[in-house]
Amino acid sequence: MPSLKDQRARISSVKQTRKITSAMKLVAASKLKRAQEQAEASRPYATRMAQMLSNLAVGVAGQPDAPPLLGGTGEDQKYLLIVATADRGLCGGFNSSIARGARRRIQELQGQGKDVRIICVGRKGRDALRRDYGNLILHTYEGVAGKKRMEFADAHAVAERILDMFGAGEFDVCEIVFNKFVSAIRNELTFQQLVPAEIPQVTRTEDEELGAPYEFEPGEEQILTELLPRNLGVQVYRALVENAASEQGARMAAMDSATRNAGDMIKRLTLIYNRTRQAQITKELIEIISGAEAV
Repeated sequence: MPSLKDQRARISSVKQTRKITSAMKLVAASKLKRAQEQAEASRPYATRMAQMLSNLAVGVAGQPDAPPLLGGTGEDQKYLLIVATADRGLCGGFNSSIARGARRRIQELQGQGKDVRIICVGRKGRDALRRDYGNLILHTYEGVAGKKRMEFADAHAVAERILDMFGAGEFDVCEIVFNKFVSAIRNELTFQQLVPAEIPQVTRTEDEELGAPYEFEPGEEQILTELLPRNLGVQVYRALVENAASEQGARMAAMDSATRNAGDMIKRLTLIYNRTRQAQITKELIEIISGAEAV
């Protein structure tokens, strides 16, 4: 059985750990507020961008002269998977859920005979996938997820890499996997196709129902050629800010759970310490009484 000194040292160690996890919980809560505001602020712009693209793509999609980012290469043999995770751990199952989802997707595509390549945004995604798919990882962006505030320039760098690879014919389809922020304790694993651009079917407005025509100047093809690369950056940026908010929510929940578990452990260790100390005192008293009676 450990000595009383060892037990006191362990209780002190757990108390120090509880202070650290409690502080990390407060820091994550503070960062979560900013990240949540940023994620929620990015949604209306991304939604309106998708609606504009939908209106423009109605008369262009499927035509031979459609922009490559909209029509694609005509094939789906080569896939590029963007895996967005965090640079740090201690955030519960946030990173592992994304890594599991990426593995399932890679296995599904390889089972169909597809050629898969990976770009990791975040060190934890690279570390999780390096053992099984290290030969597929082309590049890792570090220092993006850990920033105090996500900047569009970070997403733009990723989008430019995607555009350069697409222009060079290195892939046919590009997808990004990330956690979409729902609440402080809940996020959703999300797969979004970036190339070819997924154009959502938006609800028709009252003017459209009445047959009001739209005229574009310049033409739809020229506008889409300029707008689609920008939309790619917007969608990557939205995925990264959603991921950042989900990371801070997961870290806050994980540190809260760790703090409560440390408190329960301190109670158990203190109880064991008191019982051991009482038993030792009782033993010493018995030895003193026995010695006195022997004399």
